[in-house]
Amino acid sequence: MIYFGLFLLSLFLTYSVRFIALKKSLLAIPNERSSHSVSTPHGGGIAIALTWFLGLLYFVLYDKVDGSLFNALVCGSLLSLVSYLDDLYELSPKIRLLIQALVSLLGLYLLGGLLKIDFGFFVIENQWITNVLAFLGLMWFINLYNFLDGIDGYAGSEAIFLAVAGWLLFGGDYFLVLISSVLGFLVWNWHKAKIFMGDVGSTLLGYSIGIFAIYHQNNGVSIFVWLILFGIFWFDATLTLYRRYQNKEKLSHAHRKHAYQRLVQSGWSHSKVVIYALGVNLVLAILGYSSLLNNASLVGSFIVMLGILYGVTKMIDRRKKFE
Repeated sequence: MIYFGLFLLSLFLTYSVRFIALKKSLLAIPNERSSHSVSTPHGGGIAIALTWFLGLLYFVLYDKVDGSLFNALVCGSLLSLVSYLDDLYELSPKIRLLIQALVSLLGLYLLGGLLKIDFGFFVIENQWITNVLAFLGLMWFINLYNFLDGIDGYAGSEAIFLAVAGWLLFGGDYFLVLISSVLGFLVWNWHKAKIFMGDVGSTLLGYSIGIFAIYHQNNGVSIFVWLILFGIFWFDATLTLYRRYQNKEKLSHAHRKHAYQRLVQSGWSHSKVVIYALGVNLVLAILGYSSLLNNASLVGSFIVMLGILYGVTKMIDRRKKFE
């Protein structure tokens, strides 16, 4: 019952944020990075954040979530606040990066650090190496989720997929809280979107996924299982960044070169891209499940994932060339 209540709350809050945004003319204006042609209210991620944190508070009060995980996830509230201010006032990139770094360090500290990285056939336990990589990973997840929030329903459906996969594979009813929180927003964000998530939602989701990956690695589930599940987002963001670097582009400049953006440019609707991505995610879920059952197959599953995503990228390249 609580999950349905959280869904309704998220649904109502998203409507309220949209109403206020329209009244105050807080609209996302289409630019060179946009895959939209109409000015649309933004900041819908506020509804996700408020519902998510309220649900987590209920869980910790009734001792249904580990205290260290709760504390680390709640650090994301600062990230949401600063991201919302950035949505409104366009803060300096240095300020945004500083807050992201502070939140990442604090969240990592509250989890007790990343104790090890399990490759299946060998383990890295050097705390300097594991925690530097964990910090960089959190920073990248925060930003790449923001990069991949560009078409209707894409970022929201990815969050729901990861939460469903997390609940089925690892347990933890806090994943159901995340599903409820995002689903209420997604009702208003599905094609055609009546409101956008904004940085307030995308950065929070990226951070939360990174925290989940570290927490579960510390509790015996290799972080590579999460990398497989989250593959469609981080692979696209990382490969696109590398290709732009090869092209000698200024990496801070806005662009529309991510795979999902090029699919839209090739003529696919936003909904078709999202459904196609969910289909790929189902394959990744099977790979994640198989690697969870047999730790020895972890690296093999990860390599298969890379092959699948590379093949998908080449297909997209044929539809819309990367230039």
